[in-house]
Amino acid sequence: MCQGRGNAIRAMIIVVTLLCLLIHSAPVHAATYTVGDKLGWIFGVVNWPKGKTFKAGDKLVFKYWRLFHNVAEVDSDGYNNCKAPEGAKVHKTGNDTITLKKGSNSFICTVFGHCLLGMKITVNAN
Repeated sequence: MCQGRGNAIRAMIIVVTLLCLLIHSAPVHAATYTVGDKLGWIFGVVNWPKGKTFKAGDKLVFKYWRLFHNVAEVDSDGYNNCKAPEGAKVHKTGNDTITLKKGSNSFICTVFGHCLLGMKITVNAN
């Protein structure tokens, strides 16, 4: 009978310890960034990511005039050549939210000449 009480006390200690850990651990939330800040997804936004730290799961919000721009998810070749590869995901709503994956995440505007005018970014997420 004493052995049963000892096991019950150990189980209670484990439960209380786990509850304390859950209560004191801060939840991890993804950050949300508006690309280009108040100006949005515009020409010359290429330097916007500098000085910022991104994590996988963070969200980028692209705000732009949908009649004039878009956002294409591209690889490094697409970014460097300002050309979306066949089958690239192209967003066109004017208010697109994209979740970052771990590693390099590159985006361009595919409207003729826009990428060449700096309407592109690469974000590295840890």
